[in-house]
Amino acid sequence: MSGVTRRHLLQGSTLAALAAPHVEAKPLATTPAEITSESGVRERLLFDFGWRFHLGHACDEVKDFGFGKDQRTFAKAGKDVAAPCALDFDDGSWSPINLPHDWAVELPFVPSVNPPDGDDPRAAHGFKPLGREFPQTSIGWYRRVFDLPASDVGKRLTLEFDGVFRNCIVMLNGYAVGRNASGYASFQIDITDFANTGGKNTLVVRADASLGEGWFYEGAGIYRHVWLVKTDPQPVAQWGVVVRSIVQGNAATVTVLTEVENDGTRECRVVSTVFDPQGHVVGRAEAVGQAVEQRFKLTAPALWSVDAPNLYRVKTQIVSGGRMVDDMVTPFGIRTIRFDAEKGFFLNGQPLKLKGTCNHQDHAGVGSALPDAVHTARIAALKAMGSNAYRCAHNPPAPELLDACDRLGMLVIDETRRMSSDAEGLDELSRMIRRDRNHPSIILWSIGNEEPQQGTPRGARVAGTMKRLARRLDPTRPITAAVDDPDAWGLGITPVLDVLGCNYRTDRIAAFHARMPGKPVIGTETGSTVSTRGIYTRDPDYEVAYDTEFPWWASTAEAWWNIVARAPYIAGGFVWTGFDYRGEPTPQNRWPNVSSQFGILDLCGFPKDNYFYYRAWWQDTPVLHLLPHWNWANGQAVKIWCHSNLDQVELFLNGRSQGARTIERYNHAEWDVMFVPGVLEARGYKDGRLVLTAIRETADAPAAIRLTANRSELNADGEDVAVVTAEIVDVKGRAVPTAANLVTFVTTGPGAVLGVGNGDPRSHEPDKASQRSAFNGLCMALVQSGKAAGDIRIIATSPGLASGTLTMMAQTAIPRPFVP
Repeated sequence: MSGVTRRHLLQGSTLAALAAPHVEAKPLATTPAEITSESGVRERLLFDFGWRFHLGHACDEVKDFGFGKDQRTFAKAGKDVAAPCALDFDDGSWSPINLPHDWAVELPFVPSVNPPDGDDPRAAHGFKPLGREFPQTSIGWYRRVFDLPASDVGKRLTLEFDGVFRNCIVMLNGYAVGRNASGYASFQIDITDFANTGGKNTLVVRADASLGEGWFYEGAGIYRHVWLVKTDPQPVAQWGVVVRSIVQGNAATVTVLTEVENDGTRECRVVSTVFDPQGHVVGRAEAVGQAVEQRFKLTAPALWSVDAPNLYRVKTQIVSGGRMVDDMVTPFGIRTIRFDAEKGFFLNGQPLKLKGTCNHQDHAGVGSALPDAVHTARIAALKAMGSNAYRCAHNPPAPELLDACDRLGMLVIDETRRMSSDAEGLDELSRMIRRDRNHPSIILWSIGNEEPQQGTPRGARVAGTMKRLARRLDPTRPITAAVDDPDAWGLGITPVLDVLGCNYRTDRIAAFHARMPGKPVIGTETGSTVSTRGIYTRDPDYEVAYDTEFPWWASTAEAWWNIVARAPYIAGGFVWTGFDYRGEPTPQNRWPNVSSQFGILDLCGFPKDNYFYYRAWWQDTPVLHLLPHWNWANGQAVKIWCHSNLDQVELFLNGRSQGARTIERYNHAEWDVMFVPGVLEARGYKDGRLVLTAIRETADAPAAIRLTANRSELNADGEDVAVVTAEIVDVKGRAVPTAANLVTFVTTGPGAVLGVGNGDPRSHEPDKASQRSAFNGLCMALVQSGKAAGDIRIIATSPGLASGTLTMMAQTAIPRPFVP
């Protein structure tokens, strides 16, 4: 049975479980003696290691491994649907890879042969050869041979795919066992009937990226984790544990709803144990049934917040016939959220302005196949800027990103890819909500982005159907959608939405609020300021790093934040974007530009100057950031800016004052200075007291490479990743802001370079390599640990420069259980 079919069969029972009458939970003083198994019985094995990959061909059946050559391919179940399904197929010429994997990022760049005068259609996906125009590189095949022990006889075996781009067919032992069209929705496939327990199995996945779903770089292939799950034949349903909480005064009521896939042939007891953030048991209960609801009263609960992201856990055990037949652990948080049309957003009863960013799943070195540690590093970088909210644009994210948001304290708008009420669209929405509804970080479900139907009656009908489904699956969170046409604010889908998401036109929100004062509003996309790290003079292919450049629909950072920060009825805003991303290289939208320049940070995660504008006004610690660098031609007029949240800043050039500036709230200070070599210094004052200084010093020629990393230790689990920065410096250790030296990275010990980048939006160097040119003084390598402990030494070299070295420890770690 395919995963899609099974999901439809389960949906009715899922909705029944959530609507089931409350079953009073019988408290347990101690662990039930009837539970004879002390260890977990559910196995969830990471299925990322040891794959083989090969490109197919969409228009040539022979090159596509014979797929589709026989028009009766699916006539007989079990007949090999493609040559790679055979156990004895020779995949020796296929590339050995581990997941997550994005084959698109490894493809060469392909410029347009005859670029049009206007927008270039190849620009949207970063000039990578994907789509119907490139059939030879738009089909990918994955193959994995694995053993299943004889002890798996009698178990239910399922595959869980967190994300495959796109339109994939999954084949096991010659059977076509499942399909999935969406490039973003997670899906499950039951393989119990087709598995060879006690023998070898051949798993093949064919992904077809010929058609895209977005107007941005989307990658291609199995770009998220895959899992093999082994359970009792009647387990807890996938995403079948739901935890909700109600806070009243100094207490909270936690409700746990559990759905068991029980065919009625046996009695099952659901035992739920709640642990507080310190691991202490604070509640235990049991109930009998297929769909049960258990409630726990907690006094003085530790609330989840952006500053104190406290996480509880509930352990679910299913007991039948005197033994435990299934178990699982579900993290959750206790908190309250509320959107007020006049006062904005409230978390745990306190007003909180949402300071957010929008982001695609895309990073230098890996494309869309982000390791878990990179997700965490990106969220940490945004938190350090003062951001407290994240919009998943424009699709459900990797589960690990939401885990990072839960741990680090980052609020989330979770967004489905397609605004549609057809069966597939609703199924994708259902999978997103069922998968993600226990994450305390999520505060809004978004059902669409800039849809043509946003202001129409048809759009209202579609939105209404989607909202009804969302309400059945999760009545605790409001619904939003991003509407970019201000003339549609108030029409079409607006009355359906709980919170109106306004894309841009921030200066028109006040007029809408006056017309519909009862509708909560939020800036779902704001800014769209374009800038390039380290560029301060006009260039046809780059945007200057001052907060001055933006497309016609957008604004500067200062312009939108001055409005939103001062309007209590606007819940907050989400900058387009936190990080640069491949494709959509606005405003040039033409070769040689291959990535956007919207980011507050570049594609590597290096901060641009606007990062410090937001850091000044989005958090409370003192900030003093001076731009630009101080390497210019003698006598050149230079515009000096300073981002600061102090009272006053005085600028000095070689010790001579250039004047003091009072810092106006939510704005910057600036000076016009003629360049002479030396030291540019800003001194920042608060209440008349010197608090911070910032210096830009004229650097000499490149002389050496300085290496730093975001981590000093990695887990030796074959998955962990550190972000290593190579900075070009002069003989005195000063950063050389215009350096472009080619840097080669070499590792020794139990680690390897996973990918490289430099943040240059027009770079055509490969990401999957061991070398990269510095861009304005910086480049980066992602270094991944192996499964052995020891020192990983990274050496960075460049002709004529002193090498940089860095050592980090790969510490002994127990890898996540995985399929060997």
